[in-house]
Amino acid sequence: MRQAVPVFLVILSIGVFFLTYNFITMIVHYRDSSPRKWTSGENSSQLLTDPVIEMPEHAKRTKNQRLLFHVALTATASPYSRWQCRIMYYWYKKRKDLPGSDMGKFTRILHSGNPDNLMDEIPTVVVDPLPEGLDRGYVVLNRPWAFVQWLDKVKIEEEYILMAEPDHIFLNPLPNLVYEGYPAAFPFFYIKPSENVKIIRKFFPEEMGPVTSIDPIGNSPVIIKKDLLEKIAPTWMNVSLKMKNDPETDNTFGWVLEMYAYAVASALHGVQHSLYRGFMLQPPWDLETGNKFILHYTYACDYNMKGELTYGKIGEWRFNKRSYLHGPPPRNLSLPPPGVPESVVTLVKMVNEATADIPDWDTAQK
Repeated sequence: MRQAVPVFLVILSIGVFFLTYNFITMIVHYRDSSPRKWTSGENSSQLLTDPVIEMPEHAKRTKNQRLLFHVALTATASPYSRWQCRIMYYWYKKRKDLPGSDMGKFTRILHSGNPDNLMDEIPTVVVDPLPEGLDRGYVVLNRPWAFVQWLDKVKIEEEYILMAEPDHIFLNPLPNLVYEGYPAAFPFFYIKPSENVKIIRKFFPEEMGPVTSIDPIGNSPVIIKKDLLEKIAPTWMNVSLKMKNDPETDNTFGWVLEMYAYAVASALHGVQHSLYRGFMLQPPWDLETGNKFILHYTYACDYNMKGELTYGKIGEWRFNKRSYLHGPPPRNLSLPPPGVPESVVTLVKMVNEATADIPDWDTAQK
């Protein structure tokens, strides 16, 4: 293990008045984070356009051809985060060693600054949160800083890293989708750099290239080479803080600001991603699980007893992770009524299986 990050210690010793300015300025120099052109071939000077594609044939490898990636997710110590992490880790263990999987070891990056009561259950590395008040209530702003610290303090055996989130469930064993060095990512319909050119240009100047170089992604889910993430992470950190400190950007991007920051930071390093719709599905909008790999349960699932979606209105039947901010959902949740899409039924069944099998489900998270 390497020594602690000296930059952060210096920052903590600086007065509150200068804290934000110095933190943003000094993290730039934490590693060599200057923008550089990144290409797929030694003599290539062009970047791939981002087609949205299905799982390529190269990902269907035999067990002897595995390109392992480390599964990493950032988390808080709140009850809301802890119960999601427990379910996520449960399904990781169920899928990890199945045929077709390239899933390596697992780390929960806990950015609370202190251990919690899941340290013995889930492999965890504790890192520091941002200095008090710097996230201004936007908790996910801690995510890039958490990755910067983790990458510095821990020796990671795998060459690749999957950046994941607590509300991810592994539907199927996940192969390494990286192709010809291009990181693999999921395209989000609401990340639209080309519709926010004025704001984007504050952080991605014209000399860096067209706005179309910025992918419609966040940092998760992304499978990426470890050394490439080490270059991007400090820039991602910087851009996130600068966006949050710009009122126009903060108001426009809102809760997806940190996602835009990762997309911009990647483009500043000349990195584009291969985009895979099959990487993830999001009920209730995606109706079937099919051959998808990750189920992301961020949206509320509200239905009447006829099986009709009532999104935006609390349904007669519902599953919404935000209903359980202060403690875990109970075991044996009721299944949705007939007619509800298979993706939602699968979500509830997988939550129920995990909560039934995880010891001390109702008591360990108090």
